[in-house]
Amino acid sequence: MARFTALYTDQYQRVVAYAKRRVGDLGAAEDIAADVFRIAWEHTIDTVPEPGWLFATARNTVMHYQRSAARAGALAEAAGQEANRRMTLQVDQDEQVTRVREALEELPADQRELLMAYYLDGLSGTECGNLLNCSVGAVWVRLHRARNALKAQFEAVGDLRASGPTHRPARPTRPAASEKDQR
Repeated sequence: MARFTALYTDQYQRVVAYAKRRVGDLGAAEDIAADVFRIAWEHTIDTVPEPGWLFATARNTVMHYQRSAARAGALAEAAGQEANRRMTLQVDQDEQVTRVREALEELPADQRELLMAYYLDGLSGTECGNLLNCSVGAVWVRLHRARNALKAQFEAVGDLRASGPTHRPARPTRPAASEKDQR
């Protein structure tokens, strides 16, 4: 035990300095030195290691630390990218939901009622027919028209948002010249 304590006292600062030159951080270097001396302690059952053995162990421990740091950095970057992707998806989804709600509000009440009954409430064609007091065939025709109207309103809401406050009306286009005008 006295030999190990002497080795620790003599070599600790050198091992810390060795590790610090390679990792650049005093805290990490001290952690590496602690690992080196822990490993040395585990090997002191038979003999106390020599200083050269300490630095070989320090080198391996530094390389392990650098690999771990690289993996942690890559993991953090991947997690950041995933978080950004999810935030973007959430923003896009929230915007889409808002656009759908705005488009639904612009539809006539009977079309809005049919779309909500069929898609949100899960009513069948027959149930929608009973709700609207019409035949099942009429439900499918009305549903088709309502979907087309919703699609048009959805696109219109998107166009209005894209245009923003600085929207300028499109320039009027000239009518195509007739063959007579081209001669």
